[in-house]
Amino acid sequence: MTRLWLVRHGPTHAKGMVGWTDLPADLSDVAALDRLAAHLPEAHVVSSDLSRAVATADAIARGRPRLPHDPGLREIHFGAWEGRSHAEVEADDPVRIRAFWDEPGLVKPPGGESWDEAAARVGAAVDRLLAARLADLIVVAHFGAILTQLQRALDVPTVEAFGQRIDNLSVTELLCRPEGWTAGRINHCP
Repeated sequence: MTRLWLVRHGPTHAKGMVGWTDLPADLSDVAALDRLAAHLPEAHVVSSDLSRAVATADAIARGRPRLPHDPGLREIHFGAWEGRSHAEVEADDPVRIRAFWDEPGLVKPPGGESWDEAAARVGAAVDRLLAARLADLIVVAHFGAILTQLQRALDVPTVEAFGQRIDNLSVTELLCRPEGWTAGRINHCP
């Protein structure tokens, strides 16, 4: 049994779609980082390889052992939509972007990945981490990456998973047992 402590990275303040674009996190809220670090168990810390997740993991590690950064934990890849606002993409590609959000699964941005592809990638990375059989594991990742695993634990349709709020510097707890996963607190901001 492993308890995953899924932490969303610090804010980027970007206004467009940010997937694989490597933007830094704003980690100026030291009090929030202190509360988050104090809330988390003494456990191994792993993060996506994007700098906003790496820097957040470094800020909350506080002597906890660090595992190598894992590109499998990245956000969904928005391809040609990276950095663009929803309105800009809708003006250029209205049918595809509506299908991407309203009927997620196989639809993908040009040059990007679908929800199903992102979920498979993140799921494979998490499964590799679970194979270590750690009691607790802190995973610093991204909105979409966290939602893929929350969907897995709740066993709900993607549209329902999309309805979950995952704030920056929040914690979502998942309990992973051989007989199945369950969700604890979702989007907890210590």
